[in-house]
Amino acid sequence: MLEIFGTLAGNVVSLPGILGLGLGMLTRRPYLAALMGGFAGLAEALIFAGFTFANVGGLEFSFSVLVGVVAGSIGCFVRRKGATV
Repeated sequence: MLEIFGTLAGNVVSLPGILGLGLGMLTRRPYLAALMGGFAGLAEALIFAGFTFANVGGLEFSFSVLVGVVAGSIGCFVRRKGATV
């Protein structure tokens, strides 16, 4: 259980969370923002696995993509809300 929480927290404060939020703030379209955040999560998983899918763990990969999608969506909503104030 601690491994799952550690993996999730590590992805939130790592590349998928921060870069996904930044990429999400580039657009006002939630689907595009989620897609860009997902790509950030995919890139993070591949970078730390040495650019081979054989070294990517399933749990780490799914968490990094999921965190990237959520962070990208949140970034998009931050931009949309900030633009209306």
